[in-house]
Amino acid sequence: MVITNGATQQDLDRAQARIAFAASPAVSAAGGATPASDVPRGLKGVVVTETVLGDVRGREGFYHYRQYSAVELAERRSLEDVWHLLLFGELPDAAARARFAARVAPLRRIPDGVAELLPGLAREGRRAGAGTLDGLRTALSLAGSARGVGPLYDADEATRIDDALFAAAVTPTLVAALYRLGQGLVPIAPRDDLPFAANYLHMVTGVEPTPVQVRAIERYLVCTVDHGFNASTFTARVIASTGADLVACVVGAIGALSGPLHGGAPSRALDTLDAIGSPERIDPWIREHVLAGDRIMGFGHPVYRTEDPRSRLLRGVAEEFGGELVTFATQVERRVVELLAELKPGRKLHTNVEFYAGVVMELCGLAREMFTPTFAVARTLGWTANILEQAADSKIIRPSARYAGPPPPQQVPAP
Repeated sequence: MVITNGATQQDLDRAQARIAFAASPAVSAAGGATPASDVPRGLKGVVVTETVLGDVRGREGFYHYRQYSAVELAERRSLEDVWHLLLFGELPDAAARARFAARVAPLRRIPDGVAELLPGLAREGRRAGAGTLDGLRTALSLAGSARGVGPLYDADEATRIDDALFAAAVTPTLVAALYRLGQGLVPIAPRDDLPFAANYLHMVTGVEPTPVQVRAIERYLVCTVDHGFNASTFTARVIASTGADLVACVVGAIGALSGPLHGGAPSRALDTLDAIGSPERIDPWIREHVLAGDRIMGFGHPVYRTEDPRSRLLRGVAEEFGGELVTFATQVERRVVELLAELKPGRKLHTNVEFYAGVVMELCGLAREMFTPTFAVARTLGWTANILEQAADSKIIRPSARYAGPPPPQQVPAP
């Protein structure tokens, strides 16, 4: 909603956050040498830097990559185009698109020394009950070492971009190889003739996907490339601010994404549909869990106060497939929203990206254990763009904490 002079409510919130950050009472930190300011728990609403990569307007239900609507980009442009936009600031024409594809294609291949280690990594991961995302952290770190990726602090801009392209290009190949090895299957090499989304589905499933599946998964990937300063993106930027190597930044982001409160929800949202089971069980199941205070996975978002635009996009993608799963998902969505309004009046909750993301990925032939790794495949493009932006700023991110333990100094007791 427009408030004054074209400013939105979110603009005003951010301005107030800046004022609060600047004017809040200082407390002693680092022995009184550095003043610290109190900020909201979880840094909610705190502006920590400026970015040209995009923003999320939660009250409007809108987000963008650079100057373009992210949803419109997902509907009208390819993932490669959006990748190019984030890294270089412009959408490519046909000639630039061909050059970019030729530049990226050889970077998809896993370094030989790393490929030899993947069977053991997948085997040990399965033995320990770890998933593909856990293996990706180790495999990507090994790939970065094999390539010789050095600290951002020491690298020039061209080298940083090359490293960013490598990390984003090799990640889907590593994800697909680890998954297939964990299933006792042979990894499938990337194909230079397939674009990003088609190549990924082919490497994971072993069959060439249909055009409908390719376009569906591509729209999912595009709409989840970036989304403001979420936990994993902020983690990547904190690591980048230390001057660490780019792959280390991505590995840290993957660790943040692995948490169920961040990237682990798509399969859990689909598990909710399974638990409900049938239309006649929707009301009693939802009532029971809402009244018990349980979280309904796939609903609610910390930023959006209206419908998540990614959910709206993916609902449309799912409806293009049709079928029992999609029909049931839309029934559940409608009744959950209605029942939450009844049981929790004044608290508006809508589906978030995870609810229909799980439906779309399942319809595209991806196993549920691959939902969050696929999210990581998309988000790596956004992480690397953020890492490059952060690397251009030499200031390390180093916040403070208020000590809340027993008052020091106390005498150390005798042994």
